[in-house]
Amino acid sequence: MKINRKFLMVILTVVLVILAACENSSEESNAKSNNGSPDSSSTQNVNGDASNKSSKDTNDTQINEQEDTSENTSTNSNNEKSSTSGNGDSEVTENKKEEYLKKLNEMEESDKNAEAKTTTSDMEEQEEERYEKWDKTLNEIYGVLKEQLSTEQMSKLREEQRNWVKQRDEAAKEASLEYEGGSTESLEYVATQATLTKERCYELVANYMK
Repeated sequence: MKINRKFLMVILTVVLVILAACENSSEESNAKSNNGSPDSSSTQNVNGDASNKSSKDTNDTQINEQEDTSENTSTNSNNEKSSTSGNGDSEVTENKKEEYLKKLNEMEESDKNAEAKTTTSDMEEQEEERYEKWDKTLNEIYGVLKEQLSTEQMSKLREEQRNWVKQRDEAAKEASLEYEGGSTESLEYVATQATLTKERCYELVANYMK
């Protein structure tokens, strides 16, 4: 009996030790699990904050880049418009001279190809029309020069033009006197006026127009 009791005591002692060891192991496992969760949560929060910050920085960078691009585009567009506008004005100014030279050449060619009249009255009428045509063009050219020339330049040209008109009419009168009393006297007068007016048109465009 004593032996059996001793044996039972040993067994109970072993069982108690095992149970105690199991309880300690379970507590340690729970403690580790509880300690691990906050770390994981903390890590997630840190990563989450970092991710949000990175996303925000990326968005800010993209917005800044878009603003820079927009500003550059606007600046380039304005520069191009300014450049285009400046070039356009220059081309218009340069083309005025070419435009009128071309017009004068076409008018002169038209005079050369005009049907020749046979009677003195018809020829005189034709020369009067030619004179009126060139005189009208001369006035157009004079109007363009008013816009292009300075006040001082225009003042000089105005005086020069007055003197030219006198010289033209005097030259026409002198030419017509060669046929004084004849049927072609008035014809020569108007024909000379037309020719000198045509020459004056070319002169003003070549020397003054820009």
